[in-house]
Amino acid sequence: MEDEKMIAAEEASVEISKEFKTLIDADDLESLKQTQLLILGRLQDSNAVLSHFNNVSENCFAEVMDDFSRNSRLLKSMRSDLDHIFGKLRSMKSKILAAYPDAFPDGSSGEILDGRPDLETPLP
Repeated sequence: MEDEKMIAAEEASVEISKEFKTLIDADDLESLKQTQLLILGRLQDSNAVLSHFNNVSENCFAEVMDDFSRNSRLLKSMRSDLDHIFGKLRSMKSKILAAYPDAFPDGSSGEILDGRPDLETPLP
């Protein structure tokens, strides 16, 4: 009984596939297949180009990242050194003003302001 059902199912599927083949023109099907193969080739080429670009970008980033981190550390060190130097200069100026009130012109003897821009605040 099951064998008969299997044979009937196979015959039905063969008949349905024949009907589908009559609905679709073979030339149209071949044209569609060629177009799909062309698109597949282009996508594979694009994928290869993008993979190569990613590899090159990764290598460039690795090279630049070392320089960037080294220069960032250098700039932070220079900033702390300059802050220390300016602090010492302000301290020396206030000591000189205390010992010799006439040492600086009248306009500069008041509050000593730091005229450097604040690098921590973001730009507008």
